[in-house]
Amino acid sequence: MKILVINAGSSSLKYQLIETDTEAVLAKGVCERIGMDGSILNHTGKTKATIKSPMPTHKEAIRLVLDALVDADHGVISSMKEIAAVGHRVVHSGEDFTESALITPETIKLIEANSDFAPLHNPANITGIKACREVMDVPMVAVFDTTFHSTMPEYAYLYGIDYEDYKKYKVRKYGFHGSSHAFVSGRASELMGTDKIKTVVCHLGNGASISAVKNGKCVDTSMGMTPLEGLVMGTRCGDIDPAVIEYLMDKKQIDVHKMTEYLNKGCGVKGVSGVSSDFRDLETAVAEGNARAKLAMDMFSYRVKKYVGSYAAAMGGIDCLVFTGGIGEHTDYVRRFVCENMEYMGIKIDEKKNANPPRDSEVDISAKGSKVKIFIIPTNEELYIARETLKHKDD
Repeated sequence: MKILVINAGSSSLKYQLIETDTEAVLAKGVCERIGMDGSILNHTGKTKATIKSPMPTHKEAIRLVLDALVDADHGVISSMKEIAAVGHRVVHSGEDFTESALITPETIKLIEANSDFAPLHNPANITGIKACREVMDVPMVAVFDTTFHSTMPEYAYLYGIDYEDYKKYKVRKYGFHGSSHAFVSGRASELMGTDKIKTVVCHLGNGASISAVKNGKCVDTSMGMTPLEGLVMGTRCGDIDPAVIEYLMDKKQIDVHKMTEYLNKGCGVKGVSGVSSDFRDLETAVAEGNARAKLAMDMFSYRVKKYVGSYAAAMGGIDCLVFTGGIGEHTDYVRRFVCENMEYMGIKIDEKKNANPPRDSEVDISAKGSKVKIFIIPTNEELYIARETLKHKDD
């Protein structure tokens, strides 16, 4: 069965066509500059193709994608009828969903109602859904970034604000990167031979988050009501004293909107290092003796280390530690820093395996005698969305 996975942004649309029987990616691509001059589709199917065509809206983008999928030269299917369902990435579920959901008019209304929590993402996701529904008549499923974390207990997801304000405004921790955390923790359970384990998943990229997964269920995660909470990230500040916000607004003479933009786009390792949000650039700068670049990498790694320890405490131990995402998979410095001096918790990394693991592969980097298994597991959010779509398309 073939499932089309869609991730719609405000001016872009990424897609993969996945054969669920084999879980092979048949085609993939991205539409860029939707609603702008110079819009383009980069497609990889039977062959690669670059298609320059006007895309005033996401509807035209979807049509171009479908045309590319059936094209005689670079397509991979003979007819749109081969597509059995569409899975849509949706960022925020609010408290209205605890799992993926078949898309209906009521589902769309609820996603729209939660746009206040993700004003940059949910409206774009809805646009992609509506565009697909206009040109396709197949079951569609919304797969949320947040629902994997819906199993957190109340004492873990609530903030220390007036409880009535929580009830009225739904201000609480929701968590993100749920598709990645679900996929990776599930794969870790398969590698361990059981889901009756305590796993800490470190999804480390430009956006980064950590989850505590006990017996297959998320019990805590580092991101909050928005992705700003938690780790120091590429350009996000992460955990911060709220009073700092008012103080900096006063000193910098900026309003709340400018301050929010600053905290999301002008901080993190980019702000600390003064170099870049890309860890490859930071590693180069460190090698050249840049002290601020090393400070930024150490701050990032230290925050990860603290969360690993706190989540082990929350679960009453740890059996498995997993690194995923661009940084988690490819930056040995971070993995080494996180695992260093953690033998008291049963975490012992094999320095040789950590230093040069096979790229884009699942790797056990635990040292001999380590009581905790340490894995590198490449994430696959699109495959997770396809699996969820297959599971819920007939709901």
